[in-house]
Amino acid sequence: MTLSSMTGFARTQGQWENYSWVWEIRSVNGRGLDIRCRIPSGFEAMDQTVRGHLKKHIARGSLNVNLQMHRESEEVQVKVNQNALDQLVQIVVDTSSHNHLPQPDIANLMSVRDLVQIIEGEEDEDFRKARDKAIEESFLEAIAALKENRLQEGAATTSMLEKIIADIEGGVKEATKIAAGQPDLIRQKFMEKVSALLDDSKGLDPDRIAQEVTILATKADIKEELDRLVAHIEAARKLLVITEPVGRKMDFLSQEFNREANTLCSKSSDITLTQIGLSLKAAIDQLKEQVQNVE
Repeated sequence: MTLSSMTGFARTQGQWENYSWVWEIRSVNGRGLDIRCRIPSGFEAMDQTVRGHLKKHIARGSLNVNLQMHRESEEVQVKVNQNALDQLVQIVVDTSSHNHLPQPDIANLMSVRDLVQIIEGEEDEDFRKARDKAIEESFLEAIAALKENRLQEGAATTSMLEKIIADIEGGVKEATKIAAGQPDLIRQKFMEKVSALLDDSKGLDPDRIAQEVTILATKADIKEELDRLVAHIEAARKLLVITEPVGRKMDFLSQEFNREANTLCSKSSDITLTQIGLSLKAAIDQLKEQVQNVE
């Protein structure tokens, strides 16, 4: 099972009777589910249908939905207001004769507003319901295609996340090895500082030295941070195989990763451990960037 990306595109075509249409859905990253629809005039009721289906199938993303409709008229009637035309012709003939003007062209007369009407075939309620049902089914096909496209994008994201998590795990293991030697290193540095300040450090109370070293070692102890990082790694891998949307959870987890890495760097008393901490932060930044695209 792979994660679903929020980036995707789908396009489907449909036809019913004398209607044909094209659905297009574009999806990009979003904090929640944001739906924008462009529906032709006369099909406004389809807007609510679109939003209802998307809310059932998509959890996150900014979606732009576009419906293009085309109708081929099979039954077209031309209706002429004959009474008005006869009166208009008589008026024009009389006016032309009275003023010795040429007779006007019939095409000019037919262009008079409301004199000629183009009447397309009428559609009853059953016809419209069947048509809208076909359009809706075509949109469901578009949603299925979008989800498949987002899964394909998510597969690539999953592979990258698996590699990043493996890199983080490798860094944590290296840090764990070095952390085991932290107390001895702290003691050595403490004694070097004492020796630099005093001419003779041999006379110092061993118990006092041990106490001071213990305090410093406790402050520099990173075992809890390493344990939490291990737990976060395990949690991240579990999220990668969950079938439900996990984008928000992974985003929160990446913040927790970053918090532990920052603490590790601040407590480090070894240059190698600091470098590992910085490498962890770089990998965690990559993790944060990739999870922004996870649904």
